Parts: sequence; structure tokens; C-alpha cells
Amino acid sequence: MKKEFAEFLGTFTLVLFGCGAATIAGEQVGVLGIAMAFGLALIAMAYGIGRISGCHINPAVSFGAFVAGRMSLLDFIRYAIAQCLGAIAGAFVLMTILKGQMVGYDVAASGLGQNGWGEGYLGEYTQQAALIFEIVATFIFMTVILGSTHGDAHPAIAGLAIGLTLTVIHIVGIQITGVSVNPARSLGPALFVGGQAMQQLWLFIAAPMVGATLAAVRHRWCPLTKDCCGGSCKK
Repeated sequence: MKKEFAEFLGTFTLVLFGCGAATIAGEQVGVLGIAMAFGLALIAMAYGIGRISGCHINPAVSFGAFVAGRMSLLDFIRYAIAQCLGAIAGAFVLMTILKGQMVGYDVAASGLGQNGWGEGYLGEYTQQAALIFEIVATFIFMTVILGSTHGDAHPAIAGLAIGLTLTVIHIVGIQITGVSVNPARSLGPALFVGGQAMQQLWLFIAAPMVGATLAAVRHRWCPLTKDCCGGSCKK
């Protein structure tokens, strides 16, 4: 169970500190600070648990790895369960901390850094804009992951490259959807916030899975390596 625990811990950390930055320190650090919190949390976990589980901490990433032929279906299922449980635990701990404010904290009103779109949500972007962003952002994120962890890539910088990519994605996307690219990250806060967060959760499950699948299929057809030669190259 070492791999599953590592994925649980990694996703727990991502949600606690990423969503924590948005809810506890958002007014102080702004979009850039929240983006860095998500990115730095991922970088820290990449070097902390990467040697154990690969530090997917994201069901879309694990599914992309499965489609790319890097893990079995059973391993994907076990990873996804651990990741979702970690995200739920992270959101629960964050909610417990927020409720410790002496002035009180209304989770339904103030949220837990949940994802969303539409009227009343951050930049008030449309569902179409949210869907396009989440698919494209996850595609780019998964492409960087598959490329930086490929056999001929330098393993020491993979975590840094992946974490910085997540940071950039957040800088651009926070006002659009709050940025998911990770079904577990969306599930945890939505379960406790309820209402619109749960109603819109489907997009933050479906879009990242589509984006990751597209990136994995492209990688199997032609990985972005020095040996890539059009449609004739192998994974």
C-alpha cells in the first residue's frame, strides 16, 4: 500500500495548501500567490513521493498514464481511489481549520476553493469557456508530464517542470474555473460546499479526463523526443 498512501498524502497536501491559499490567504497573496501554492505543493510532493508512486496525485494524470501504456487498469483504479480520498481528507481538514475562526466561517457561502463557472463565480466565464480551458490546460499539463518523465528526459528536473506548468496554468485559469485539471482536487471541496459546486462537478471530472486522454494518445502515436519521426515513431 506504499504507492496508494503516497498518492493519498500527495493529493491531501495539494488540496490543503492549494485551496488553503485561496481561502485563507487569497486576499493577501492574490492570483499569483494561489498559483504558486498549487505549483510549489506539487513540486514538493514530486520530490517527496515521486520515487514511490510517481506522484500523479490526479486521477486524470493516472488515466493518461494508463492510456499511454505506463500503468495497468488495476493500478489506475487503486491510484484514483487513493487520490480522491486524499482530496476529501484535505478539504475536510481545511474546512475544520476555517471553522476555527472566532468570527465563524460559512462553508456554503465562502467556499473551500471549489471550481466553477458562470454568474457569481470569479470572472463569470461561460460553461463553454470553462470546458475548453480545462481540456486544453489538462492536455498541455499531461504533455509536459509524459515528456518530462520519458526515458530520455532528465529525471531530476521533471518535478520542477511539472510544478511550474501547473503554476502557469493557474495564473491564466483561476479567473475562468479556479483551475481543476484534476478531478480529485475538484471533488474534495465540492463535497463539503455542495450546491452549485456539486452541480458543476461533472465538467471538472470529464474535461480533465478528455484532455489527459488526448495527450496520452498523441504521446503513444509520437512522443516529443529526439527520436520522434512523424507517425513512425514508438512510445
